[in-house]
Amino acid sequence: MLTKTDKLSKVRDLVSDEEWTTRVNLAACYRLMPHFGLSDLIYNHITARVPGEEERLLINPYGYLYEEITASSLIAIDLEGNELLNPLEGTYGANRAGYVIHSAVHAARPDVTCVIHTHSRASMAIGALKCGLLPLTQTAMRFGTVAYHDYQGVAVDLEERESLARDLGNAEVMLLRNHGLLVASASIPQAFNAAYWFENACRAQVDAMSCQAELHLPTDEVIEKTNYLYKPSTRRPYGEMEWPAMLRFLDRRDSSYRN
Repeated sequence: MLTKTDKLSKVRDLVSDEEWTTRVNLAACYRLMPHFGLSDLIYNHITARVPGEEERLLINPYGYLYEEITASSLIAIDLEGNELLNPLEGTYGANRAGYVIHSAVHAARPDVTCVIHTHSRASMAIGALKCGLLPLTQTAMRFGTVAYHDYQGVAVDLEERESLARDLGNAEVMLLRNHGLLVASASIPQAFNAAYWFENACRAQVDAMSCQAELHLPTDEVIEKTNYLYKPSTRRPYGEMEWPAMLRFLDRRDSSYRN
């Protein structure tokens, strides 16, 4: 009988080159999240499509800390939540809430490769405010369209997928009211970058509002201009150029995510 270590060591031989590359990048994304205060113990999820197999998704094993994720430990599931490849079968599986939220986005948005859901502290705080995210900083003005989804309880009800997809629309980021953050991006690097910047925008707003002083908002014209300059079609998709540096950041500390 193969041990858990034996099963993990064979994953590279069982998947395509495209899937392995996706696994390495997704594992890196998981490892980066706790470095920047974006993880929540063993909870939350990041998923990615396998290129050429649009209904094959990679997700974390429920029970692993983000800092433990490796390319081989990721579980492959389909849009219905069926496990296609689980190197940890019998020990760890995919979390149902992760499947409900992520499958809703992947099914509705073929343009989305990577979905991040997190309970980051500042995004939860802003999601609990009626005003939502305000264009107080350049970082916040990057996000011209922020979607909102009202809390319906722990996301285990398959019926919620319809309203999740409807509320997200074509947006890249959505605040889950009284819950957390959802990012839906064209690639893993872009998704991490959006989650990082959105959380920083939320942190800055919490800091500013905590001063209990009058807030200064830019003009509508400046907000629109700034958002235009941040659009991927205007300058570049943010996250792609930064990604090799983020991988080097991880490799200097612990390159085991590549295993």
